[in-house]
Amino acid sequence: MSPARPRIHAVVLAGGAGTRFWPLSRESRPKPLLRVIGRSTLLEETLDRAACFSAPDRTWLVCGADHAKLMRAASGLPRQRVLVEPRMRNTTAAVAFAAARIAAEDPEAVMAVLSADHRIPDARAFAVAIRRAARAAQQGDVLVTLGVRPTRPDTGLGYIRIGPPAGAGHRGLHRVARFVEKPGEAAARRFLRSDRYLWNMGVFVWTARRILEEIEICAPEVFRAIQPLLGVERVRDWPGATKRAYRRVPALSVDKAVLERSERVWCLPVDFHWSDVGTWQSLAEELGVGGDVSHIMDGEAILCESTGNLVRADGRPVVLLGVEGLAVIDTKDVLLVADLDHSHQVRQVVSGLRRSQRRELL
Repeated sequence: MSPARPRIHAVVLAGGAGTRFWPLSRESRPKPLLRVIGRSTLLEETLDRAACFSAPDRTWLVCGADHAKLMRAASGLPRQRVLVEPRMRNTTAAVAFAAARIAAEDPEAVMAVLSADHRIPDARAFAVAIRRAARAAQQGDVLVTLGVRPTRPDTGLGYIRIGPPAGAGHRGLHRVARFVEKPGEAAARRFLRSDRYLWNMGVFVWTARRILEEIEICAPEVFRAIQPLLGVERVRDWPGATKRAYRRVPALSVDKAVLERSERVWCLPVDFHWSDVGTWQSLAEELGVGGDVSHIMDGEAILCESTGNLVRADGRPVVLLGVEGLAVIDTKDVLLVADLDHSHQVRQVVSGLRRSQRRELL
């Protein structure tokens, strides 16, 4: 008898504020709710992709308390499918929270963990990959991460070094040899030339049971905090239990706390287009900016002898004269002018604003 088809639950993580997208992304308007390309928000695009492989009653959204009202309204999901974290404690806690809730309803479920702010235009190819990963996760009892071939020596992304094939019955999947977090320029160039390194997409597939067991093994401090949630039976009891759990849970990323330590991690290489749209530079590349090509996201801009720029105007014309390779982002209260190659450093600007208590700009 062939194994049953995996019941896939889509878990969309929407806890980040997207600080590298400041000043368009703010604390009151997080990155997943932005329309950066086309008419849909990044969250809407993610939910549309999830609908290609997961039933509506198996789609979950994890977000912070500050954005819960916004996320509920934007997602259109039933209230019980929006899991609200009392405080932001990074992705291991978010994944454990979702796994506990899903396991309570569907102990044999497979979770596909997605970021709410990535861009993957080919939703059909993505769904095919998720289903392949789900079968491997179920049959091999492993953690599967998706990796995509790098197109540039990006030092702001994590990489996966793939190891030997996973084995018979799992064609195309590989065991993971190691993870490399944000390498230097020279290493990133080596990875680009190699056929053994992939970008870590931050898309994960595993059973709810297996990820909880791996968290217990690899991040016991997280498991101890979350463990009381595993005994909660009534939905109305979850908010109080979650608040108590989050008073103790440490802030750890699932990549470092679990995937880099687990001995049960496989990778599925994929070849469709993916971008984390993490910086103004990566958005510019998505929009074809470079060389003689500029792009005006919104508003009115006049470009005089200026090429390779990304411009957003808000309520007033923006004029560029004799410059190239810039992000010029004008909002009602802030004007950002940044070299696209250095736009990842916007996060440092936001950190400085917090230290200076410039809350009106956040």
